[in-house]
Amino acid sequence: MASATDSRYGQKEPSDQNFDYMFKILIIGNSSVGKTSFLFRYADDSFTPAFVSTVGIDFKVKTIYRNDKRIKLQIWDTAGQERYRTITTAYYRGAMGFILMYDITNEESFNAVQDWSTQIKTYSWDNAQVLLVGNKCDMEDERVVSSERGRQLADHLGFEFFEASAKDNINVKQTFERLVDVICEKMSESLDTADPAVTGAKQGPQLTDQQAPPHQDCAC
Repeated sequence: MASATDSRYGQKEPSDQNFDYMFKILIIGNSSVGKTSFLFRYADDSFTPAFVSTVGIDFKVKTIYRNDKRIKLQIWDTAGQERYRTITTAYYRGAMGFILMYDITNEESFNAVQDWSTQIKTYSWDNAQVLLVGNKCDMEDERVVSSERGRQLADHLGFEFFEASAKDNINVKQTFERLVDVICEKMSESLDTADPAVTGAKQGPQLTDQQAPPHQDCAC
């Protein structure tokens, strides 16, 4: 079992009284799929149509309440270009959750999902949780990746699936909240199954499993 300061479980340092848990979350995917817009919509409830490529990596912090716990989210926005890959993969370590994003109007970004999934398995810890998100579902007229294909790929990879739109604020909050809930569920399971006789540690605080609210695929 992890200690109270083990970053894998997002637990706070004893001296920090501002939150119960801190979760590190990464948004990854090809360049221009809308990762930065997705983060700004969630963290600041803002959207700008101008595209500015992320250089390296950036992050925002947002504190939310789930399961009667105050959870601090450190959400990292990663650059999708190959030249930044060495930089961004260094941040995978310690991440508890990933939002793996593609653009429903861009076949190449969808085809790259498998490679991104492999990177998660290679560079992150084994119990990191992943949600697959098809972004830009407001652009239905330009869609080239069907919802069914996205769902099938998510099922194949063992990920949950959302379609979303940062522009129209569709399933943005729901995506983050579902990811947090899954992390909490897995953390609670890990604490439940930990053997104090083996770990030499007391069982830590648990988060109550919570049923995620139903979500609908985007039908723009």
